[in-house]
Amino acid sequence: MPDIIKAIGAARFGVMAGIAAALTVFFLYVAGVISTPAKSILFSGLEPRDASAVVAKLDTMNVPYEAKGDGGTILVPADQVTKLRMELAQDNLPAAGVGYEIFDKSDAFGTTAFVQNINRLRAIEGELARSIQTIEGVESTRVHLVVPDHQIFAREQQAPSASVVVKTRGTLAHGQVQAIQHLVAAAVSSLTPDRVAIVDDKGNLLAGGQEKEGEDAVASTQEQHTTDYEDRIRQRVESMVASVVGQGHVRAQVTANLDYNRTSETSETYDPDSRVVRSTQTVEQNASDANGGAAPVSVANALPGGQTQAQGDNNKSTSGRTEETTNYEISKTVKTSTVDQGSVKKLSIAVVVDGTQTGGAYKPRSAQEMKEIDTLVKSAIGYDAARGDLVQVVNMPFARVDTTAGTPAPEPFLGLDGAAWFKIIEAAILSITALLIGFFVLRPLIARMFAPLSISSTMSQAQLAQGSPALGQLPAPAAHGAGNEAQAGGAPMLAPPPRESMIDISRIDGQVRESSVKKVGEVVQSHPEEALAILRSWLHQPV
Repeated sequence: MPDIIKAIGAARFGVMAGIAAALTVFFLYVAGVISTPAKSILFSGLEPRDASAVVAKLDTMNVPYEAKGDGGTILVPADQVTKLRMELAQDNLPAAGVGYEIFDKSDAFGTTAFVQNINRLRAIEGELARSIQTIEGVESTRVHLVVPDHQIFAREQQAPSASVVVKTRGTLAHGQVQAIQHLVAAAVSSLTPDRVAIVDDKGNLLAGGQEKEGEDAVASTQEQHTTDYEDRIRQRVESMVASVVGQGHVRAQVTANLDYNRTSETSETYDPDSRVVRSTQTVEQNASDANGGAAPVSVANALPGGQTQAQGDNNKSTSGRTEETTNYEISKTVKTSTVDQGSVKKLSIAVVVDGTQTGGAYKPRSAQEMKEIDTLVKSAIGYDAARGDLVQVVNMPFARVDTTAGTPAPEPFLGLDGAAWFKIIEAAILSITALLIGFFVLRPLIARMFAPLSISSTMSQAQLAQGSPALGQLPAPAAHGAGNEAQAGGAPMLAPPPRESMIDISRIDGQVRESSVKKVGEVVQSHPEEALAILRSWLHQPV
């Protein structure tokens, strides 16, 4: 081994070792990149406290991970995402509030009633937060409950209230906000939805949380009721017309004039032609007098003998009276009508319908088709001409917007997804880079290091400058057979110098100047026999 190092040279050997080490590290890196599995998102948008808990758990599980951004996004190997989520869920990670599991590990012995009540309130808040997060569009939420203690001797009890802070992915609809209010109110005893305040992460008040009293509350309620009514009519019209002209080819706008005055009317109507006997009362009186008064003057008293008879009749008098009262009931109609608030006074609807495309050219719809659409719209909204409703259906070209359903995702090439192809492309780029470095850098360098040495490499610049006297120091040709022989010209042959005095070939780079080559040629031409002897001595030297 030392001889090899000495023959090659320490400098060359060091360069070769460095190149070999660099290539080894490079190919190990390429192998590591190829063998490293693709990483996928385990959790994103975590709070610092939750992220630290998840990272600590991954460290105990010896799972490689990578945190990006502000630490809220954690990446793990893609083939372990589902397994890790299930294992972390067993430890309630990431924690979405504290639920009823707070009572699983607590020691009830020695715990005060105050602590138990606080834990119960925390558990309800945590469970509500988890339930609200299941609603579409809600990313995270926090719930705060205020449940007053029941006072025994208090005349009035304070009503509970709640506040909810939600972080949304977009905008929550009015129905979703109301659903959150009712969800929280139903979970707390004696809590009403109008005492639940909801605020988003941008500071916008989504639900007031105050009782619906006062002019402002009434006006806000009426405005919301009008908007909801207009949206229902608009959706009804658009869905019906879209089934005829196609989805995305109809737009409708509704303006409703609603009457929020609540009136109550009572009327009485009498029918004189219709009467019914209600009651009948009859009074009859009779009276008689035995010692009647003077006889009444009559023709019978003026006749002979009539005076006596008249006097006999006058001794007895009789009188009578009959009275009858009949009560009639006249028919009466009493009508009471109440008009609730929110009645429709007038509707105004504008509908725009797109035309058709024939061979890439716009074609308007026919008058008959537009008339039929107008009739459908009037029927859908309950059109009332006496009420003053107005319906306008217009055919106009829409801006060309692609509203068709998206094309299905293509099948992955050769069954490999994008992450796998990315790894393959990365490995291919690294391999091509290594080949280019080896072909254009290492190959010329190695070829230059092991290039054959020229004849001039055995002579120093100083020897060439001295000319022919230096030839006396050149080694003589080796003897054949018994020993060295004398040269034909009588000049004695000089013995070759020892190996220690020879030039170290490994230290010469093999590159000489043009002038040095010319000097060597001149020396060889002027002393051909000595040059031949030197070459013979080189050929017979042991290796």
